[in-house]
Amino acid sequence: MRSAAARIPATAWLLLAALGSAGCEKNAPASAPPTPPEVTVAKPVVREVTDYYEFPGQSEAVGEVEVRARVTGYIVKINFQDGHEVKKGDVLFEIDPRPYQAALDKAKGDLDRLHALLAKAELDLARADRLRPSGAISLDEYEQHVSVLKVHKASVQSAEAAVRDAQLNLEFTRVVSPIDGQVSRRRVTEGNLVQSGTAQSTVLTTVVTTDPIYVSFNIEEPVLLKFRNLDWRLGQDGRPRQLKGLKVPVQIGLPNEEGFPHQGVLDFLDNKVDRSTGTICVRGVFDNSKRYLTPGFFVRVRVPFGKPHSALLVSEKAIASDQRQKYLLTVNQDNVVERREVKLGPLHQGMRVIESGIGAEDLVVVNGLLRARPGKPVSPHFSDVQAAPALPGAEKKTGKSVAVRSP
Repeated sequence: MRSAAARIPATAWLLLAALGSAGCEKNAPASAPPTPPEVTVAKPVVREVTDYYEFPGQSEAVGEVEVRARVTGYIVKINFQDGHEVKKGDVLFEIDPRPYQAALDKAKGDLDRLHALLAKAELDLARADRLRPSGAISLDEYEQHVSVLKVHKASVQSAEAAVRDAQLNLEFTRVVSPIDGQVSRRRVTEGNLVQSGTAQSTVLTTVVTTDPIYVSFNIEEPVLLKFRNLDWRLGQDGRPRQLKGLKVPVQIGLPNEEGFPHQGVLDFLDNKVDRSTGTICVRGVFDNSKRYLTPGFFVRVRVPFGKPHSALLVSEKAIASDQRQKYLLTVNQDNVVERREVKLGPLHQGMRVIESGIGAEDLVVVNGLLRARPGKPVSPHFSDVQAAPALPGAEKKTGKSVAVRSP
């Protein structure tokens, strides 16, 4: 005889199993809602900043001279090392002086001879003066003595000029540096014949000044108009002051340098705008005692425009973009993410100026942008440089709520 359990059909067992499973699920606890993702937020930094414009520029020497011979002759000596520093008046080349010394000696001899003739003419005229009252000499003879004396005086003046010219030519056999600076390589060697200084004569070497040094660059016409409208350019009488007297700072950086570590001042603004480019040439002057610049270097130039003003700055990594515009993600008082489209300003020490779109009290997401979604809640935490304001749910892991320090 079968037991009661054995008499239950198989379908009934399946039904009982299903009912039991449903009862277990009904009694199981409900799953907890997902934890909001953690993000790092910070308030915008409020700081006094100055607007800058950046331009490409190039360094150039304050003074540059092509050294040429002023007399013709053979090079007999070179007195400098290629690339060394030289002083004004240092002898760089020596040309064979013997022909010019001979010409000077001849000119001096001619001058001595003419001095002797002049002395004789003066004696003859003095004697004619004594004889004229007595009638021993005619008026024509007297006037002839006067004329001879004038001719000899003129000859002496011409001979003196010839002596000075010969002295100059002899001095020019010593080719000297006209300025302090750095000399280039020698372009001729001893024994070469060089021609006198003309536009087609041989360039013996070049000398450029090294300290101070210029940096020239071009600014666009709209930037020039903005510069001319700055109120700090006006003097007490309301008229624009000269650029050199304004002491406008200018900064430069080399291609292998970070930022703009070198300081100078603007000293020149050209008098017209280039029609072909719509730009105007501007120049700054820089101390180069450490020889960090060489004429011809390409540099990055930064010039301040306007007075310092208060601005909001955020970390560059907090800025996101899409096809429409740049934007920031902020967290409101309910810890919900909001999207704020912003207008960006210049970069200052790694932080970007925000001209519009957020306020000083907004909390900007600076880390965890991929976890933040507009309209979704987040768990905000605050960076080391800023502490959290007392917002609901905005607590650090220690459970303590702290206030934001003003930047």
